[in-house]
Amino acid sequence: MRYYSTRNYNVTASLADAIFKGMAPDGGLFMPERIVRLPKAYLNNIGGMSLQEIGYALANFALSGDVEPDVLHDIVYDTLNFPIPLKHIDGDKYVLELFHGPTMAYKDVGARFLARLMAYFCERRKAPRQQVNVLVPTSGDTGAAVANGFAQLPGIHVYVLYPQDGMSYAQEAQFASLGSNVTALEVKGTFDDCKHMVEQAFMDADLNRRITLTSATSINIARLLPQTFYYFYAYAQLMQISKEAAANFVISIPSANLGNLASGILARRMGLPVKRFVSVENVNNIFYQYLRTGQFTPRPSVYSIAPALDAGNPTNFARITAMLGDVDQVREVVHAYSFNDEDILHTITHVYNTHHYTLDPHSAIAWRGMEQDLKPGETGISLATAHPGKFPQPVEAATGEVVEMPLQLVRFLRGTRHVTTINSGYNALRNFLLG
Repeated sequence: MRYYSTRNYNVTASLADAIFKGMAPDGGLFMPERIVRLPKAYLNNIGGMSLQEIGYALANFALSGDVEPDVLHDIVYDTLNFPIPLKHIDGDKYVLELFHGPTMAYKDVGARFLARLMAYFCERRKAPRQQVNVLVPTSGDTGAAVANGFAQLPGIHVYVLYPQDGMSYAQEAQFASLGSNVTALEVKGTFDDCKHMVEQAFMDADLNRRITLTSATSINIARLLPQTFYYFYAYAQLMQISKEAAANFVISIPSANLGNLASGILARRMGLPVKRFVSVENVNNIFYQYLRTGQFTPRPSVYSIAPALDAGNPTNFARITAMLGDVDQVREVVHAYSFNDEDILHTITHVYNTHHYTLDPHSAIAWRGMEQDLKPGETGISLATAHPGKFPQPVEAATGEVVEMPLQLVRFLRGTRHVTTINSGYNALRNFLLG
């Protein structure tokens, strides 16, 4: 399979090249030339399949010819070695818990899959091996998931760029305490500054001749495919609960860079019978405004109590329009909402008091959007993308209860942090990488 740039269909790459380049040389994002449509027989029998079986079947459909089946089997089964339960909360409303992986956030799935696939292609290289440098801008969970997914892998070094004072201590500790082949770069700026610095690095021809760069954020095509796994698995679990519910369901997603929404739309194009998606943002509501006005207008991001959603220029917007078309066609598949910090806290309080279920700020924003959008006769699945223990201050303020800290987080908090602070601006990053 070839992969084309969203900016120019004639700019193409193999799967391996698309993974290592991350971004197309013209600044576009890679997309598969052909999106595989799953057989109806597969969807009819998906209710009896495990998460790993579903992931392996989907990966085989999508990557056939690029990765040997036995290798792909090992990659998928190693990636999906934790549960993703569908929790019934109330009536026709469910929560899909995506936070049971090593860093207690949904990005563990995509990051672990990408790390293992990249390691596989590194081993296959015939030329003398050069260190692969993975650049990761993060406003929340991406940095931790990628750093832990790639930790200790030979021949690969990870640089995590994150905004100074822009995330919780627990989030920072999950990558800053790893050491070894992971470097934490605290940037004196915003998340958008971090993202722009990385994008400039990929476009710097001289730098790319001197060192090998790639990305493990959602701009990397190998992050999207594994995130389709849990959408199909949610449908499989719903099939086991009620075929009536599975026949008319919607999925609500907390959105920032739109990678999770793009992977959901990819799943729909592959045959997932979801009725629509609900994209929910905080005050950094670029996509919400796009669906309201028809104009995509990036702007500087602002901080919130849901820091993983603090993005002012959603990267995966290009993939969404590549798959769906213009704004009217996007509106047919996606409804959008935007809520502020007060709304988020109120939702955490309401769900805790009413349903005895604790949401983190990102999961709360998805739940609130689902509640507002769900129509009679529909079943709603809200994505819970991070464990509430990663955000103890807002969660405890909203619930009045101490959040139990998972052991996975405690071990990071007890570790020694190794942080290098750099200025914002591309030259600071370039000099550091070459220094």
